[in-house]
Amino acid sequence: MILVSLLLGLLVLVLIVLAVGPLESLGWWSERGAEKAEATIEGLRAEHEAMPAPPYQRYVVYLSGIGAIDGHSRPSEEEPLLAAVEAIPGTCVVSDVFPYAVDNRGLTAQRPLAGLWKAIEKARLKNPEALVAMLVNLRNAVQLFVCSDRRYGPTYNIGTAQQILDGLLRKGYRLGSGTPVTLVGWSGGAQISLGAAWYLGLARIPLTLISIGGMMSDDYGLDRIDHVYHLRGTKDPFEKLGWIMFAGRWPIAVGSPWSRASKEGRITVIDLGPMQHNAKEHYFDPNAFAPDGRSYLQVTTDAVVALLTDQEVQVIPT
Repeated sequence: MILVSLLLGLLVLVLIVLAVGPLESLGWWSERGAEKAEATIEGLRAEHEAMPAPPYQRYVVYLSGIGAIDGHSRPSEEEPLLAAVEAIPGTCVVSDVFPYAVDNRGLTAQRPLAGLWKAIEKARLKNPEALVAMLVNLRNAVQLFVCSDRRYGPTYNIGTAQQILDGLLRKGYRLGSGTPVTLVGWSGGAQISLGAAWYLGLARIPLTLISIGGMMSDDYGLDRIDHVYHLRGTKDPFEKLGWIMFAGRWPIAVGSPWSRASKEGRITVIDLGPMQHNAKEHYFDPNAFAPDGRSYLQVTTDAVVALLTDQEVQVIPT
């Protein structure tokens, strides 16, 4: 009976998470979104005319996968990649954007269920594979699908675009400078990047996307991205879902944004090797090794750094 009660309680919690997913972005927009977006645009028009050129040659915005709990707390396995990108000369990294909330509030911030998420995060730190930890993934996955939804996506995406823009401005970015910005999206972060790109493109920011195992839709943001580099593992089932679930990526969808970008040569798919999405032998696995002696983590890191520095990507030979 206790087990049944726990399962029922878990089911109810899952249903609540699914039900309120779209409501967060809609509520944010109705209360603060339009007003804040307008104020941001008006302020930038005057502010950036007098600003000096940005102090960096390129900006990189890193958007973590659905395992992230806030903009400062992500799985530790991703940190070596960020460190390598930050070490590239002339590069500024923005890594404090939480992709799964329109107002950048982490799950443990001032929320009605903050206490629950704190308890889950504590349990996850003790055992990353704990079943309860999957609730974070589920909740964030819902936001991913909100982002890709043609009905709710615009309100969600303008919010995340604003958070990305705020992060860039905090690091000295100047609109109109032509300084390139690369969005690096891991897993669900790739789709969030696509959604935000439509609105970031309004500011005429030169945008590139590096997707790491991303499950992406045929988002209209593709029309405002100069190039998409999609790094994928040949054994990644979740990456493959993107090709199945989103009809705009099917070969027959000749008029979709994905098809347009493909025909224009703006999408490059790179098979890194026999990587999985998570568990073992995944993109950030330091204990799985390629024939050349590099760990899978190093292979992924090298690929991202190579793309950022216009070098050839070294994949795992088949």
